[in-house]
Amino acid sequence: MRGGCCLFPLLLLVLLRGLCHGRESAPGAVTCGSVLKLLNTRHSVRLHSHEVKYGSGSGQQSVTGVEASDDANSYWRIRGKTDGSCQRGTPVKCGQAIRLTHVNTGKNLHTHHFPSPLSNNQEVSAFGDDGEGDDLDIWIVQCSGTYWEREDAVRFKHVGTEVFLSITGEQYGHPIRGQREVHGMPTANHHNYWKAMEGVFIKPSMDPAKHDEL
Repeated sequence: MRGGCCLFPLLLLVLLRGLCHGRESAPGAVTCGSVLKLLNTRHSVRLHSHEVKYGSGSGQQSVTGVEASDDANSYWRIRGKTDGSCQRGTPVKCGQAIRLTHVNTGKNLHTHHFPSPLSNNQEVSAFGDDGEGDDLDIWIVQCSGTYWEREDAVRFKHVGTEVFLSITGEQYGHPIRGQREVHGMPTANHHNYWKAMEGVFIKPSMDPAKHDEL
């Protein structure tokens, strides 16, 4: 994928910079521009993607859940619904529309009316090039307070098809043996709660004029 090979080294530089400057350990709001891993709280697996395409359905890049906490293919960047709509370091509000861009491949979390290969729910894929896809990449953050807090479990509801990002435990065989199917479900339930885990959380700038737009 064009540009994908350069993204992970850049992520490492951001991580090192964050460590050198000392990040706060206390939880706070998830912010635009942050790079993080998302844990499904019911099944204890992290949202993941890789350059493996579905053999059925859309044939797009697959999205799965993995148990390993140290897999570099589980990092996602928080972006706005459109470029410039979510300034870097701005806390994400409950009810806000966002895109989740896979760091290593530059594709966006996406869903559409294809059946998922194992459970026959709605397929979830990674789509686009260099962070640019289409309107089916947009998700609403559902949470109970004002902002998406790192310590809280939240849901992601797809704007275009109204399904929730979910895992119900089905496991793939070769070539991604043991990874879980990620899919969309029409109902809110305990299978579609996610929590922010490892990552780099961009702090708000003291000077709004210095914000970088995504």
